[in-house]
Amino acid sequence: VEDCLSDVNLPKVDDYTDYLFLVVHGIRFDAPTDQFETRELDIFLGPNYLVTHHKGPMRSISFARDLCGKDLQVAVARGTDFLLHQILDRMFENYFPSLDAIEDKMQLVQVEVFENPTPGTLDRIFTLKRDVMQLRRICTPEREILHRLSRGEFRVVSPKAAIYFRDIYDNLYRIVDATYSYQDMTQGTLDAYLSSINNRLNETMKRLTVLTVVLASLTVITGVYGMNFQHMPELGWRFGYLWALALMVAVPSGIV
Repeated sequence: VEDCLSDVNLPKVDDYTDYLFLVVHGIRFDAPTDQFETRELDIFLGPNYLVTHHKGPMRSISFARDLCGKDLQVAVARGTDFLLHQILDRMFENYFPSLDAIEDKMQLVQVEVFENPTPGTLDRIFTLKRDVMQLRRICTPEREILHRLSRGEFRVVSPKAAIYFRDIYDNLYRIVDATYSYQDMTQGTLDAYLSSINNRLNETMKRLTVLTVVLASLTVITGVYGMNFQHMPELGWRFGYLWALALMVAVPSGIV
């Protein structure tokens, strides 16, 4: 009950012999707002009862409740462990649309990185990186939980039901593999962004270097003719001013 009242960040399963207590998480990714949300689901599973606790609506619970509402005898005819399977199966099936949305968002950010990277692009990359890390942090323990359920390790889960949990385990295995792939993609996108910004900085430094050299050449010319030596031929020359201006145009032009 204490775990139900407080947020448990990591999924887990506690075996109390006569019943199980599970903590799993549903996910939802809203692509337009870049919001990645997780919702904790607490489950008590006994031989003849299943109690769930969650804050706010959950699609997997609504699905199972609708099945029970249509025909309770059919929905739970094989026992509460099969009802648990229905809930978890629906929950992890709902992961895949969110994974697709995350992947689509990554592709959009990658296009932005190569075409027109901005400071906002970096914020989006770090947001995706954080979301992928959070997804991986909850999926990896959930995979271990489903692995234990599929082996028939718990007394309240029958051997017949354990076989069905293997399907969910296979899905979670794919999901965890996808999180590793997404992590590599976000890191590669971040590297590409930094490389693009460095290239842009190099181009800016080239322009500034050219400008510095041009101004330095003008400074040399004006410095020479600004000296106060008495015997400088051009100082008394009628066209000395025009000569200095011509040098100021010719030398920088030659440098450029």
